[in-house]
Amino acid sequence: MIASDVQQGLTYFKRFRMEADLLAPMAPVPLLPSRFTWLAWRDDLLELHAQVKQQSFSEEIDGVVFPNLSRYEGCVRLMRDICGRPGFCGAATWLILHEGTPCGTIQGISNRGGGGVIQNLGVVAAHRGLGLGTALLLKAMHGFRQAGLGQAALEVTAQNEAAVRLYRRLGFRRRRTLYKAVDVLAALPDAPAPEVDWWL
Repeated sequence: MIASDVQQGLTYFKRFRMEADLLAPMAPVPLLPSRFTWLAWRDDLLELHAQVKQQSFSEEIDGVVFPNLSRYEGCVRLMRDICGRPGFCGAATWLILHEGTPCGTIQGISNRGGGGVIQNLGVVAAHRGLGLGTALLLKAMHGFRQAGLGQAALEVTAQNEAAVRLYRRLGFRRRRTLYKAVDVLAALPDAPAPEVDWWL
């Protein structure tokens, strides 16, 4: 659902906060298809994560809801903020490569309550439909569990029905409905990147 406030120039996007119990039985991380490989987090991979993030979200609804996701510079800044936080969880932060080229990304942060928070899960359009999103999410969930966290949480735009179905299938349940206000004019391509929104 999208609502607009014409006078203010704002559009409101419905988002769900979803949570999963990491102490419950969890599916194993599936094997990646042929010619796809995992790459664990290292500091020198920050720009590769940003690159995949921008390629994954620039033409999607989340690139409108969070305009920084549609710009490479915004994604670099977002990655710096994510990996610079005290709760950054390298065990839940992964790239997938296809024949050496990054095509999937996920990052995780632990919060003050002892839970893990998925920041962004992105797969470039050319490699969707192969189960990479499932693999990334399970890899992050297992990483959170290895880090001693008992719960995982994420936010998803309600219009992204494929993502909502994926999260439900892997045990996430809706806990809250939120509305994100977006200044449509500021979201235009030439507008400066906005500040990062954090929800922990």
